[in-house]
Amino acid sequence: MIIWKCIDIADNERAFLFRRNRFIRVLEPGHHRIMQLGGKTHIETYDISNVLFERTNAKFLLNTHAEKLAPYLEAHELNDTQVGLLYRDGHLVDVLSPGTFLPVWKGVEKVHVDIIDIREDYTVDEKLVSLLGRGTKASNSAAAKSAIHYVEVPDEHLGLLTVNGKLEQKLRPGSYGFWKCNRSIAVQLVDLRLQTLEVSGQEILTKDRVSLRVNLSASYKVQDPEKAAMQLGNYAAFIYRELQLRLREAVGTQSLDALLEDKDSLNLGIARDVRAKLAQYGIEIATVGVKDIILPGDMKQILNQVVEAQKESEANLIKRREETQAMRSLHNTAKMMENNPVLMRLKELEALERVTARIDKISVYGGLEGVLNNLVKLQPSGSSQ
Repeated sequence: MIIWKCIDIADNERAFLFRRNRFIRVLEPGHHRIMQLGGKTHIETYDISNVLFERTNAKFLLNTHAEKLAPYLEAHELNDTQVGLLYRDGHLVDVLSPGTFLPVWKGVEKVHVDIIDIREDYTVDEKLVSLLGRGTKASNSAAAKSAIHYVEVPDEHLGLLTVNGKLEQKLRPGSYGFWKCNRSIAVQLVDLRLQTLEVSGQEILTKDRVSLRVNLSASYKVQDPEKAAMQLGNYAAFIYRELQLRLREAVGTQSLDALLEDKDSLNLGIARDVRAKLAQYGIEIATVGVKDIILPGDMKQILNQVVEAQKESEANLIKRREETQAMRSLHNTAKMMENNPVLMRLKELEALERVTARIDKISVYGGLEGVLNNLVKLQPSGSSQ
C-alpha cells in the first residue's frame, strides 16, 4: 500500500488538495509529499498565468474557505445595475456584465475592475467610446458587444436615440456609446441631405383606356427628423407610395393626347398634391418630374401614322395656300398691265432680257418694234433663220 504521494508544482501553478472531496489547502510551487492514509485524496492543478480562476463552484469555494484562499485569490462581484471595466496591468481588456462574479489569482498581474452604476445613466463616457467601439481588444470581446450599443452619426445626418421605445435624445454628428444592459437601446439615423427617389415602370391606364408605362423622378429633404421618423417609420417607402398613388390618379384622369401635349401640368399636379401631404410629416418635396412616358408597340405605330397623316395634310394645305396666293398675284398683275401700256411695255422688255440672257447672239429684222410687235423668231447665232 502506497502511503505517500509525491507531486511537483511549477512556478506558474497552484494546486488544490482535496481529501474525501473536501478542500484541505493550497499547494505552492515546489516538491510535495502527500500522505494517503487519511483517506482518498486528489489534487487539482491550475495555471495562474491565465490570471482568471475558472471553476464551476468558485464562488462557493471562496466563501466557504475564505481564510485559506485569501492569500491566493481575490474576487470582484457586480450587482444587477452595475457593469465593470476589467483592466490588466493598466490595459482595458474586457467588459463585465451586471451580476458577474470574477475571481482572479493574486500576484500575477495587476488586476483592477472599474465599476460603473448604470441604473440611471446609460451613456458611455466619451473617453471610453473610442476604446470600446473601435477595434481594441476590449471592443472585440463578446461581453463588450452585448453590453454596449456603439453608433457613429455622419455629417449631414441626425440620430434619434430611443430607450425602451421612448425618444430620449437627438444625436448630432459624432461617435456615441450606450449601455444596453437592462434596457432596450436603438438609434435611427436620418439623412438630412437632398435625396432622390425613382418611381419606375408604373403600368397605368389613361382616361381613354390606353395603357402606358410611366417613370417618375422626385427629390426630397427631411426638415423635421423627429416627426418623419417617429410618425412614419420608413419614410422613404411612404414617399414612394404617395408618389405612386398621385401619379396613377393624375394619369387616370387625363386622355393620352392631353398627357403628351402638356407633361408640365402633370408634374405640377403631382407635386402639389404630394407636397401638401408630406409637409404634415416634416418632409419637403423639392422637385417632381415625369421622365418617360412609354407607349405599347402597337400604339406607337398608330401614333406614328397619325402624325404622318397630320404632317402630310399640313403640307398639302400650305401648298394650296401658296398656289392660291400666286394665282391672286398673277391676276392682279394682269389687271394692272391691261390698263397701263407703259407697264406692259416694261414687262415685255423684262421678258426679252431673260430670253437674251440664255443665248450668245440674236438677229433682229424689222427693228426693235418688230421684236415686240411682230413676234419675230429668235435663234442662236450660227443657226438658219
